[in-house]
Amino acid sequence: MSPTMRLLKSREAILAGAILLLTLAIAIRFPAFIKPSTLANVFNDTAPLIILALGQMAVILTRCIDLSVAANLALTGMAVAMLNTLMPGLPIPVILLVAIALGALMGLVNGLLVWKLDIPPIVVTLGTMTIYRGIIFLISDGQWINAHEMSDAFKAFPRAVILGLPVLSWIAIIIAGAFILLIRRTPLGRAFYAVGGNPHAAVYTGINVGMTQCLAFVMSGALAGLTGYLWIARYAVAYVDIAGGFELEVVAACVIGGISIAGGLGSVGGALLGALFLGIVKNALPVVNISPFWQLAISGSAIIIAVAFNATSSQTKGRVILKKVELAL
Repeated sequence: MSPTMRLLKSREAILAGAILLLTLAIAIRFPAFIKPSTLANVFNDTAPLIILALGQMAVILTRCIDLSVAANLALTGMAVAMLNTLMPGLPIPVILLVAIALGALMGLVNGLLVWKLDIPPIVVTLGTMTIYRGIIFLISDGQWINAHEMSDAFKAFPRAVILGLPVLSWIAIIIAGAFILLIRRTPLGRAFYAVGGNPHAAVYTGINVGMTQCLAFVMSGALAGLTGYLWIARYAVAYVDIAGGFELEVVAACVIGGISIAGGLGSVGGALLGALFLGIVKNALPVVNISPFWQLAISGSAIIIAVAFNATSSQTKGRVILKKVELAL
């Protein structure tokens, strides 16, 4: 098969085509949807999902899953919001460092429990998800932090516009570029694929499987922490249940983008397209008079369909290989 045909049949190309058709279908009903300003707003709305999906991709590539990202986001956001109310003059770079460090610490807790105690990742992150939500209630006493309690600089950073796009969008773009370099050019990126593809073989090549998985959790946690500040500052409110259920959308973005739950398969482009697909769907729901509360149902359905598609593709490839072997014999 020629390179052009392989590209056209790739998961990324199919998903890009689906996004294009979906956008055109929405534009027929609501032409203003395809204005550059509207599309920029859609991308900015999707930026937090893009950031979290990239971190989740690293975890899933190593045959793990992180269901605590939304709780991590919420706890970090509440923590930096409370810090801002106590020290309103604290520079934004310091707040960013605190958010990233706190998120990375929570990711490290997940990684160490998986690595050192050999607890299944889904069990670990379900547990820490509940713990982190509980901690939010304890430190805030269930109270909200509203816009008038936050400093202007704290709220302004993710909303500042550079070259037509808010800082939030630029951060998502920069992180996506960094992930492309990480995956393609660094030993750690290659280790993610090696561990997910065949952890037993990875050991023989000198890769520490547990440490690699732990680093993936730390990376996911750090990005969740960063997103926590950006989320709270953009919407100018912090409360216990913020980003509730968002972990489902993050996993859905990865799976829709072709990141295999079995590990070792996926791309940055796929994660980006999966997040954009869900972002467009979410923004299109009000346009077509569908309640936004259907978003979770759509995300869950998309996960099932994508996993079924991946399983079918794998089975087909397996049958073809066996036939070739039989012919050779």
